[in-house]
Amino acid sequence: MKDFIASNKQRYLDELFDFLRIPSVSADSKHIPDMINAAEWVKDKLLAAGLDKAEVCPTEGHPIVFAEKIIDPSLPTILVYGHYDVQPADPVELWNSPPFEPTVVITPSHPQGAIFARGACDDKGQIYMHVKAIEAMILHNELTCNVKVMFEGEEEVGSENLGTFVKNNKEKLKADIILISDTSIIGNDIPSVETGLRGLAYMEVEVEAANRDLHSGVYGGAVANPINVLSQMIASMHDADGKITVKGFYDKVVELSQVERDELEAAPFDLEEYKKDLSIAEVTGEKGYTTRERAAIRPTLDVNGIWGGYTGEGSKTVLPSKAFAKISMRLVPDQDWEEISDLFMTHFKAIAPPTVKVSVKKHHGGQPYVTPTDSIGYKAAFMAMEESFDKKPVPTRGGGSIPIVALFEQELGLKSILFGFGLDSDALHSPNEHYGIFNFIKGIETIPLFYKHFRELSK
Repeated sequence: MKDFIASNKQRYLDELFDFLRIPSVSADSKHIPDMINAAEWVKDKLLAAGLDKAEVCPTEGHPIVFAEKIIDPSLPTILVYGHYDVQPADPVELWNSPPFEPTVVITPSHPQGAIFARGACDDKGQIYMHVKAIEAMILHNELTCNVKVMFEGEEEVGSENLGTFVKNNKEKLKADIILISDTSIIGNDIPSVETGLRGLAYMEVEVEAANRDLHSGVYGGAVANPINVLSQMIASMHDADGKITVKGFYDKVVELSQVERDELEAAPFDLEEYKKDLSIAEVTGEKGYTTRERAAIRPTLDVNGIWGGYTGEGSKTVLPSKAFAKISMRLVPDQDWEEISDLFMTHFKAIAPPTVKVSVKKHHGGQPYVTPTDSIGYKAAFMAMEESFDKKPVPTRGGGSIPIVALFEQELGLKSILFGFGLDSDALHSPNEHYGIFNFIKGIETIPLFYKHFRELSK
């Protein structure tokens, strides 16, 4: 099968490029037709790959694509989850090539070439690995498990409607394990399997002073400036040691043992290379933790966007009426995103001075998740990676979030295996997002090995 995959490499890439040209941006209503187009495209490719049936399932938001092939009801069933929606490409001017016109470029991390396009790694390239791997297994009569596929169109905006779909379709989604490729490996020469993800709470805040924008000369110094106030409030949310000051924020944080921390630190990591890659002079974060711990096993609070007043060309001496910010918190076990959101709301309103009015809006969130490393699914993923890379993979913790994973366990009673092939340096959510051709093909080669080992271990 490996030779077959190699001989079809260009076909796979051409198909993926067509997929990447569809600007399926879930956050922007003007792309609703593109979302429908992308869902139909995926459905057609799943049918062409040999699945018995595929359908586009409408929701209150963007549609979900479901497909399946049941070869024997007595065999294990793998449910593949991923998403076809992508982040907005803004700021477009920072891209080196058009974000929805795939371009292959040789890079130091990807000497075989990387595909530059929005969604290349997150998550179109990674879900399309599964489509092509399933196709190859069916063509070679090597599909060892039943397979179901569920690709959604709202992961990048909080998976608001997927929960309802899951609750209403438990029989349709019945399986033994969920396989997800929306994460990364340490390096192309250092395979890894993630054992957990952080949760997420995403908020939007508004600070208002006067009932209109004011002349900064006439009113400056006498009336509160919402941007100044908001900046001060945000700055107060971390203390000198980098800890978050929201009351009760750390109450349920599970502290890892020193043994667990040492195991995570055993993975290869070069701090100087990390800083060089990001063009930063120094790292920062919560006192008492390493860079990798700060980015994986500790909670965070970050401003994702801030605006207000005049930001156009030239100058305008204005005292703005309002200022806004979007703030996200990455969470760890056993923090509950709803509870943390409420704590944030209470804290933000409490620290506001009487010179302004504040409002807080909860956007979306999800719970943290940990995969047990003694499970059949994790063992199958470990064995598949080792066989494919000819090297034992390293267990890691992911700093990102897939909000729906905890819900899968709650509603379907299934564990999820985080089986990603991207690199952290692939500029996810940033201009010039990319995905290595090596990684894309290696994923197609490795996925069938998971099926093989999962069936063998399930006997």
